[in-house]
Amino acid sequence: MLSVYSDDHRLHHGTAELIDGKLLPPFEKPERADIVLARVREVGLGEVRPPRGFGRAPLARVHAGNFLTFLETAWEAWVAEHGAYDALPLVWAIRGLRSDREPEAIDGKLSYFSFDAGTPITAGTWRAVTASANVALTGQALVAGGERAAFALCRPPGHHAARDYYGGYCFLNNAAIAAQAFRDGGAGKVAVLDVDYHHGNGTQSIFYDRGDVFFASIHGDPRQEFPYFLGYADETGAGDGEGCTANYPLAWGSGMELWSEALDDACGKIAGFGAEALVVSLGVDTFKDDPISRFRLESGDYPAVGARLARLGLPTLFVMEGGYAVEEIGINAVGVLQGFEGAS
Repeated sequence: MLSVYSDDHRLHHGTAELIDGKLLPPFEKPERADIVLARVREVGLGEVRPPRGFGRAPLARVHAGNFLTFLETAWEAWVAEHGAYDALPLVWAIRGLRSDREPEAIDGKLSYFSFDAGTPITAGTWRAVTASANVALTGQALVAGGERAAFALCRPPGHHAARDYYGGYCFLNNAAIAAQAFRDGGAGKVAVLDVDYHHGNGTQSIFYDRGDVFFASIHGDPRQEFPYFLGYADETGAGDGEGCTANYPLAWGSGMELWSEALDDACGKIAGFGAEALVVSLGVDTFKDDPISRFRLESGDYPAVGARLARLGLPTLFVMEGGYAVEEIGINAVGVLQGFEGAS
């Protein structure tokens, strides 16, 4: 399987995130991609290629123009106002406050375009996130060009980013950008399957009212788990997208037996939808020792996940999302890919 990777991910390296009431070193750090890449090479998964440049146009097919401009210019505006340290938001437009106007001040803009305080903007964030999107788009182009599957080793991840907001370590929604590229390239229907521990709220919101992209997510129950405000089972789509969203919220402590039942059901729905291409938001923070997650999957479970996905028989792009048990992230992520390859 071909992999796509850019060293530009290192340009995004925050010093702290607000978590559990404390400013702590971020769990989302360059070491994550380094370890996955090392495992790809260690097992001989296949050639690792650099990304092509695709420009702004495919980003604008998914994200609002003012949001892209904000991400591109936020660091300079922050430094001018505060100095050269990580930019984090101050306040959110909660119920009863207005959210229909974009503020002029950088502190207001950060609050307007974000939903958490765990996703710092740094000097290199814009270059890193556009490189990450190009990694996904290059992988998509490889699959659209005839490859059975490809692995986009994206960092920063993307599935929490919506059309016009960021958070959850995510700025641009790599999986959604790739899915839209499949559509724009001629695929009539595309499926996005999110297997990250956390709900892919951004991806769901981008495609929620569309009937051409099916979205399924297996994740921690939002009554217990981040991002809390999307991912309930009764969210099934709206308008033209009614029935094109499937959520599988699972309780803390869920292991492979329950998780694989949800995967089987999701795969059945994807097959019934008639998807012509599959994008997998590949998070491996479902692992039992992940520091910010509470599922109980074992390293030995991940090849079976890949094998199940292979049985769908679809051209498949894997897009790296979360996974924070750094010692095992490479074994687990590449285990999915090896399982897929072995079953293809």
